[in-house]
Amino acid sequence: MKDRKTLALCTGAMLIVIMTGLSQMVISIGPVPFNLGVLGAFLMGLMLKPRYALLSMLCYLILGALGVPVFAGFSGGPQVLFGLTGGYIVGYVFISYMSSLAETAGLPVVLKLSVMVCSLILCYVLGTCWFMYLSGSSFMESLAICVLPFVIPDLLKLVAAFYLASAIKKRLPKELRSSLA
Repeated sequence: MKDRKTLALCTGAMLIVIMTGLSQMVISIGPVPFNLGVLGAFLMGLMLKPRYALLSMLCYLILGALGVPVFAGFSGGPQVLFGLTGGYIVGYVFISYMSSLAETAGLPVVLKLSVMVCSLILCYVLGTCWFMYLSGSSFMESLAICVLPFVIPDLLKLVAAFYLASAIKKRLPKELRSSLA
């Protein structure tokens, strides 16, 4: 039992590092940068059981809030977490946790992917409302800046994470697989 907890914690820590690395692959296209953080959030959810996915994502947020440069563009600190893009960063919690719930529930692939899409929508809703509040932008303006350019790339990241997590798990020994989502 203790070995499974240790494995889950080590996997969670490794996924935080992966999430941090993916978040640094940035293309600035406006106030919301394009990066691969969503891919990392989906991977975290698909690789860890719900409790560990949630805790790992919260650790990622806490590290960033404390100033560790884990967010896009090697940024960190409360000014980033509570800034214009903070709602999207906090929305990663939905992505990670809901993806993990779908993965561990043994849902058919179509339902699992649907839950993952819903988690992405929740991330968009939280992030866009947050952005609108802080920037004073209208709903349509915020949607055009913060969501529409990202929908197709984020759906591709979702599918990539789904297949990548599946491929990784297939290559792990059976006793290790049982400790993960």
